[in-house]
Amino acid sequence: MQFKEIVGQENIKQKLLTTVKENRVSHAQLFLGPEGSGSLALAVAYAQYISCENKSDNDSCGECNSCRKYQKLVHPDLHFSYPFFAKHKDNTALTFIDQWRKAFLKNPYLNLDEWRTYLEAENKQANINIAECHQIIRKLSFKPFESEYKILIMWLPEYLDKEGNTLLKIIEEPAQKTLFLLVAESQDDILNTILSRTQLVKIPALKDADVQTYLEQHHQTEHVAAQIAYLSNGNLTAALHMISRDDSSYHEFFARWLRLCFTNDGLKLIDFTEQLAKLGRENQKNFLQYGLCFIRECGMLLSGAGSLVHLPEKELVVAQNMAAKVLTLAMVEVIADELDKAHYHVERNANPRILFLDVSLQLVKILKFKTFPQGTQHILY
Repeated sequence: MQFKEIVGQENIKQKLLTTVKENRVSHAQLFLGPEGSGSLALAVAYAQYISCENKSDNDSCGECNSCRKYQKLVHPDLHFSYPFFAKHKDNTALTFIDQWRKAFLKNPYLNLDEWRTYLEAENKQANINIAECHQIIRKLSFKPFESEYKILIMWLPEYLDKEGNTLLKIIEEPAQKTLFLLVAESQDDILNTILSRTQLVKIPALKDADVQTYLEQHHQTEHVAAQIAYLSNGNLTAALHMISRDDSSYHEFFARWLRLCFTNDGLKLIDFTEQLAKLGRENQKNFLQYGLCFIRECGMLLSGAGSLVHLPEKELVVAQNMAAKVLTLAMVEVIADELDKAHYHVERNANPRILFLDVSLQLVKILKFKTFPQGTQHILY
């Protein structure tokens, strides 16, 4: 993995490059960034740059013996640790290394759900077990085989339970030329004893413009790319999941739904809910996610925070009209709650016809009759 292959994050790339050029590579670093920010890809690119035999000022060469092995994740001095679903107590990350290489090489922005599809997870809980901790200590006790450094990249150290304390000594006092690169999404879920022994590298969510550019380069139209980038909220993993063959506009679909609910046109509304029911679960989730984002942007307009709204021009005009003529802040909050609950139920395979008809009726009450569903008082007061 080279830095040039990673979407955005130019400031982080430069900081990482500088640590190598100035010989300030910390032996234990925590790459902390939200899902889809590229933190795992950055860690691999950083490790490849450190080990490159012919590095330039801005990237690894991609051609030397070390880089060729890194690009296949088979370098003898590169080790990975990650959550897995152990079938036996002596299973370690090495048990699943072939699946890991396949998953990462296909998508360096993978998340735990995607990783789960490569494993026979059954109903087991993902974790990094004690056998894996002992394996890490064993394989890092040797000197580097080919490169100057031996590097361990641990993805999602949040899944280290108290067994992670086994690693404290080797993290604090590693063998010479040994690097720990931990890649995490939630700082609060990491053992404090491990957290205190690492140098933090904070990675922000991607900018919408970077996600949009990437999607356009991968054959999405400008409008679709802009919409998906907005929906993804800086999460490239989510953006990639949203790409489908269906080019229909979520905005036009959602705006039509709101109009039908506002006019209370019963027969057309029933026909429309039938269309929603046929979208398929992933498209339904994306549609509801778009609706949540759009309604929240309307809320910002109503709150006088229009400068923070970043809707595309077409969507912005609709949002401004709705905020001026139809919506109130109370409506926005209750509608958002209804959409959020619908998204939750779609994820759990609720009957889509019943679900969307019920949500439609709730929206009619809110938009047409200015009455709120029972159980929403906690939102309004």
